[in-house]
Amino acid sequence: MSDVPPTPPIKVGSYGTGGGYQFNDDEVDGVINQWQALADNLKTDLGRATTIAQVKAPADEFASGDFVKGGANPSGQTLLDQHQRMVDYVNNFITALKAAKNKITVAEQHARDNIKTGA
Repeated sequence: MSDVPPTPPIKVGSYGTGGGYQFNDDEVDGVINQWQALADNLKTDLGRATTIAQVKAPADEFASGDFVKGGANPSGQTLLDQHQRMVDYVNNFITALKAAKNKITVAEQHARDNIKTGA
């Protein structure tokens, strides 16, 4: 599985670097909420992709086994891997948005998030 691409630069108000996304202080919460809704939908999709990747043959015979081993499981695993990459990217983007909103670094935001979740 490939690495998750880095998030683009984010600027909120006068904090952050240009060359990416720029939001004013009043609109960043709405943007975070939209990305959070996307993250929630992706979690549902990730569960479905997991089900597809772990499909079992309906019978212990060649046609079913060959279909699962040669097609369903590899395709399902690719689907699962790509969904996981998207989940990771979206979560990273949400963290970057929150960090820019809070005018702190992404590492500091990760620490804040870990304290909140007990991770």
